[in-house]
Amino acid sequence: MRGKGEGMSRQNCGTRDDTRSSALWGTGNRGGDSRANALWGKGGRFLGAILTVLFVTAAPLAGANSGRGHRAPSQAASYLDPLLEAKAHTTPNAYVKVIIQSDNSASDAANAFEAAGETDGGRTDREHVKGQYSFLSAVSATIKAKKVLTLARIPGLTITSDATIELAAMPTSNQVWPTASGVRPLWSESGSQNMPTIAIVDSGIDRTHPCFSSGGQILRREVLTTLPQSSGSDDTRGHGTFVAGIAACQAAGYAGAAPEAKLVDLDVMDDNGMARTSDVIAAAQWIYQNRAQYNIKVANFSLHSSLPSNFTEDPLDKAVEKLWFSGVTVVAAAGNYGRADGPSGVPFAPGNDPFVITVGAIDLEGSVSVQRHETPTWSAYGYTHDGFRKPELSAAGRYMIGPVSASATLKLAKPENVVSPTYMRLSGTSFAAPVVAGAAAQILARHPNWTPDQVKGALMVTARFVPEEGLTGAAGVGEVNAFRAATRSTAPNPNLALNQFVGVDPVTGATVFNAVSWTDAAESSASWSDVSWTDVSWSDASWSTVTWSDVSWSDVTWSDVTWSDVLAAADVSWEDAADSEVAPPEGTPLTMTPEEEAAAREDPLLGLSP
Repeated sequence: MRGKGEGMSRQNCGTRDDTRSSALWGTGNRGGDSRANALWGKGGRFLGAILTVLFVTAAPLAGANSGRGHRAPSQAASYLDPLLEAKAHTTPNAYVKVIIQSDNSASDAANAFEAAGETDGGRTDREHVKGQYSFLSAVSATIKAKKVLTLARIPGLTITSDATIELAAMPTSNQVWPTASGVRPLWSESGSQNMPTIAIVDSGIDRTHPCFSSGGQILRREVLTTLPQSSGSDDTRGHGTFVAGIAACQAAGYAGAAPEAKLVDLDVMDDNGMARTSDVIAAAQWIYQNRAQYNIKVANFSLHSSLPSNFTEDPLDKAVEKLWFSGVTVVAAAGNYGRADGPSGVPFAPGNDPFVITVGAIDLEGSVSVQRHETPTWSAYGYTHDGFRKPELSAAGRYMIGPVSASATLKLAKPENVVSPTYMRLSGTSFAAPVVAGAAAQILARHPNWTPDQVKGALMVTARFVPEEGLTGAAGVGEVNAFRAATRSTAPNPNLALNQFVGVDPVTGATVFNAVSWTDAAESSASWSDVSWTDVSWSDASWSTVTWSDVSWSDVTWSDVTWSDVLAAADVSWEDAADSEVAPPEGTPLTMTPEEEAAAREDPLLGLSP
């Protein structure tokens, strides 16, 4: 697969609608092949009063336990975090994340947890141990708030909130893209306590880089590449570190889209930016099997297969669909094989899959004003072989500055792009995708029960329309606006027409897409989707609906991939970096100027205070 980078050639809180809408993209023609009409497809004053009482009344208990580090196991008093106790009374059936320490052993802590779990009619659904720490004689777990009272009656325990770790300082970035994409106001807006984990399927992440809290932000690393040109180090290539940094860097001056998100590092590439497609599928399987344990709700694929395909047959498409149906929002780079003379189409997995969020790149030209933004010619767009138009939306992806390892091969290949020993400037849809992945994490932090379909709908309906000259659809519906997307209360479902073909496999029990039924329906009915861009669900979209209102499947044709298309067939995928990009035009600012800061604060859509 090819990555989508530059253009191609201690105790705090413990608690832890779908509107019927989908749309078609309209008709189109690419090089004589008609690719028509693609589917677009709280606590209040009462809690404060209780906390006041609890902290006062808990003081003697806390004082009595001030020396509990030396108490013998026979000394029975258990300590309960006052905030957890408050939640047990105010929201007894809410689930809270706790850490249970025992005076004896971690197994005793686990046994105590199981005993508390059995007090609710024997049901322990969603109540399970998340981790066991023998050196602390402790376990971490999720439990109903009321059951902490049961735990507190068991001798020799210390029950505290599994509180989120706050950043040492407010995230900062002097680059233009965090402001233009609307992520900047979300850094200080509440919601981070539910921040999900983002899986980065790439060339690895340099865990020693300051962006990632010396590795503390990275929950797990799995090396899945089977290619021989891999050094096995954290990230010799540098591409994955850069992608992860755009998504979630915590370093001052270089904050990512969701700096409070945890990361899972799935290394599938060698030191040249190449991966076996089967290794990428293995990464998708790993995410699927471990998504609950690590709270993975977003997966970023800044890469694409080297072979064109129909999504109904491609195994990588089926793999990312399985993630999507299991609740993981999949973000894929569109690719950097765009053309200056018209649409390139998007024929490669996983970006050709109609369910996932496919992201194109935008050149901000140093400004927060969308009127000055444009799509670089290398950013791929157009129809897939199955008639779906891609990308759905776009994000900043040109002249981005991000982290790389000190010995990254990308630095050797592009020495003129190096801005410091561990940061460099790169372009590509590879780096637009993690902007959207971070935005998706920000949405899910505030709407943890939203489905991937709703996340996609929120991102699409709030996108800023990008004026395009002769490149209709190159930016999708527009440029991501994370602030508006994350602060919505409802979200339309752009995959609704496709979802009627989603069901349960009677053999495996897994949720799957019935490609045969979809193909039959699409071929037999010009109005199988029964949707319209004028649906009320899209009424507050900031992009122009005129382009998308004339929807017809009457001239749709599909292009089945044949062996003539794949004579160079190989189990290969590539990163999506724009190899030809060197430096921005002279005078183009890459950092926020006072003028741009003032303009940003005057634009209510960007969410900054005046």
